[in-house]
Amino acid sequence: MTSTTRLTVAQALVRFLSAQYTERDGVRQRLIGATWGIFGHGNVAGIGQALIEYGDVMPYHQGRNEQAMVHAAVGYARQSGRLSTHAVTTSIGPGATNLVTGAALATVNHLPVLLLPGDIFAARPADPVLQQLEVPYAGDVSVNDCLRPVSKYFDRITRPEALIPSALNAMRVLTDPVETGAVTLALPQDVQAEAYDWPDELFAERTWVVRRPGADPTELAEAVRAVRSARRPLVVAGGGVHHSRAEAALAEFAAITRIPVASTQAGKGSLRYDHPQDVGGIGHTGTATADELARTADLVIGVGTRYTDFTTASGTLFAADGVRFLNLNIAPFDGHKLAGMPLIADARSGLQELTAALDMHAHRVAASYVTEYTEDKERWEQRVDACYEADEPDVRPTQPQVLGALDAIVDESDVIINAAGSLPGDLHKLWRARSRDQYHLEYGYSCMGYEIPAAIGVKLAAPERNVWALVGDGTYLMMPTEIVTAVQEGVAIKVLLVQNHGYASIGGLSDETGAERFGTAYRYRAEDGAFTGAPLPVDLAANAASLGMRVLRAKTVSDLREALVEARAADTPTCVYVETQTADTVSGAPPAQAWWDVPVAETATRPSAVKARELYERHVSTRRRHL
Repeated sequence: MTSTTRLTVAQALVRFLSAQYTERDGVRQRLIGATWGIFGHGNVAGIGQALIEYGDVMPYHQGRNEQAMVHAAVGYARQSGRLSTHAVTTSIGPGATNLVTGAALATVNHLPVLLLPGDIFAARPADPVLQQLEVPYAGDVSVNDCLRPVSKYFDRITRPEALIPSALNAMRVLTDPVETGAVTLALPQDVQAEAYDWPDELFAERTWVVRRPGADPTELAEAVRAVRSARRPLVVAGGGVHHSRAEAALAEFAAITRIPVASTQAGKGSLRYDHPQDVGGIGHTGTATADELARTADLVIGVGTRYTDFTTASGTLFAADGVRFLNLNIAPFDGHKLAGMPLIADARSGLQELTAALDMHAHRVAASYVTEYTEDKERWEQRVDACYEADEPDVRPTQPQVLGALDAIVDESDVIINAAGSLPGDLHKLWRARSRDQYHLEYGYSCMGYEIPAAIGVKLAAPERNVWALVGDGTYLMMPTEIVTAVQEGVAIKVLLVQNHGYASIGGLSDETGAERFGTAYRYRAEDGAFTGAPLPVDLAANAASLGMRVLRAKTVSDLREALVEARAADTPTCVYVETQTADTVSGAPPAQAWWDVPVAETATRPSAVKARELYERHVSTRRRHL
């Protein structure tokens, strides 16, 4: 007879999660490292009680905002190579719906996170209960159904025994390198507290092997022929390189073939900035070097990339006649994009196989091609130096000079986190990534408010690292709440807070598209009703200090350099606050080197919009579909 243990559903779930492990390349670790939670009537007596019951095996972190808790879990998962993540529990109602943005971010970026929102009573003893969404056409719908389209797996546990197959499916998806993302188990509050006789086998340690599939021989042979016949090949390294830990394999491939490597936002750092074949970021926020190579490439080798519109410049970047695409990707969906030749495999395995086959033929690109991109890269690095240089150390810095000051003090152990605003464009063009995981940009969803909680997650995963959250004032105001969590738990993150008085990135885009910076500045209303008055007297440094963070104010370039050095050495959460020059411009960095499609009004009377539409139509005419 099978032995059983009588536990509540919540207790059983917490015990089950504490016994789940992943293994890849012989390395084994906990799959669910901890649980974040904010408690209300929908989870306090269920999951909350279970976390007390099993606190010895399931660590708990107290959050302040449900969305931010997901961001922290995602940051932890990314830093852990997608092999370990956190769970997030919330009450029903707004606590649950606050998860939606974080879930979308996780799923878009293929990063695992387990969401455990409370739900309305399964038994319906009172109908409606507090915070219940009444849907006249269906009795089994709750607000948690908002999580269905942004989850890679969703289930509502309406009976205790249903937890067993659902929990196993949840672990399967979390550890699947193709399908991973947000996983949601909606837990009705009465079911959480209901007892059941669970088979003890459910709580035995279980190891989920994260596979590294190799390439199909036919696809590999086609790939080798394509690379050998190309005169101007270009690698586009995406986030899949990092997820696979394929950086060394890519470096070897590039060194042997001498094919240049450009990187997406998610893929930056796949090669160190000073690797001879690294040519920097690609696409709308990329370098001139990479984008010019993309325009003339006859073979684009995508490695672990989704080819978003920023990468392809909305379909205008890869412009050479007859250009072909070779897509090394573990996901068939991405492997077939742009009518490319698919090479469906794990990034590391596929690169190793492709390198071995090409090395057998002693394949190298022409020396003249190497000279061309090497000289172009040197010219771009000179532009970076010029952006970073501050001739007048006693004045406010520009945003690129802020990055230059940070660049001067960090080493390969530091992690730089950003997600939205004008900083991603500057970082993609200018930042010199020194290690595979130094550059942590969330640009799949580009979610304002991600940086500070994600920094906490990264620091929890790598406590020995210096972790910097780079935020503008607009992003900071979206979600500074987890500063309290960092202070409470002594998580010594560094926040570099750049004040430029508004949504600088969107302000610049607004100018380009004929919207005249409408609604993008943080200013008083002028007499004509527009927000063009004096900057608001908002003191974000004081706000951060009021949440318990140590704050260093920097007024000049010299102040900034000193403050950054002091912050880096700090063992408590520390913020460096700096107001930049040119508050009405984006950043002063080199302009976009490739287009991005943001549709402009087709009819308008204002001259700025008419002019913007004319330019838009010229760009649109260059778009092509690769068939």
